[in-house]
Amino acid sequence: MKPTYLALCLLCLAGLFSCKKEDSRTCTNCSSDQTPTFELCHESNGNASVNGQDTGTDYDLYLADLEASGTNCGI
Repeated sequence: MKPTYLALCLLCLAGLFSCKKEDSRTCTNCSSDQTPTFELCHESNGNASVNGQDTGTDYDLYLADLEASGTNCGI
């Protein structure tokens, strides 16, 4: 192989593997007998946010606690 072709291939491979996964935010509505409907989001940093306010708590833990207290999410 020619050195320029090899260098181009290596550059393309480096670019392909260095791509970062896009951060995304996913949201769902939750409700319970004790609260009005609210929006729960999984932030790109892994935390849960409620109605736009970051709780500082891991999303999975926050959701598990909500469900344990009788809150319905995603319905």
